[in-house]
Amino acid sequence: MQGRLSLQEVPRLAESLLRTADGAGPDGVDWRATGSLLPVSGGAPQCIVDLAIRATAILECQRCLQPMTLPLEIERRFRFVEGEDEAARLDEELEDDVLALSPRFDLPALVEDELLLALPLVPRHEACPNLPAALERGQGTSADPQAQEPPQAHPFAALAALKRPKT
Repeated sequence: MQGRLSLQEVPRLAESLLRTADGAGPDGVDWRATGSLLPVSGGAPQCIVDLAIRATAILECQRCLQPMTLPLEIERRFRFVEGEDEAARLDEELEDDVLALSPRFDLPALVEDELLLALPLVPRHEACPNLPAALERGQGTSADPQAQEPPQAHPFAALAALKRPKT
């Protein structure tokens, strides 16, 4: 199955996103769900759903307070089992996310939940386009250039030299 959800169909996500001054904003969410049955020795097969989601979020950068565009691409695998107790037990053991089967499964709500979880807690640009470099590094500005202190070395900078190189 695949489809596109409008922002009206994912209201909790829509509340988290920013609209630009001209009213433009993200236009929707593309998703694809692929189901399969996984054989289990000594039991009934388990339902597996691979979910792929693509969307664009417009958020307010918490550093410069300007709009920022964040592409979201999520790929998750869910395993469905009978009952909440079994889901809780298997969730500890398996890498897949485990959910309890329900008679009425709400796929759009799962898509919205995954998008909300993918949003950053504190959105910010890698490099803010409208801020001087000194502000991005956390150094304040002052009218008196003599009043600015030189940047301090990070207290744990010496530990970086002791790290093993990645192979």
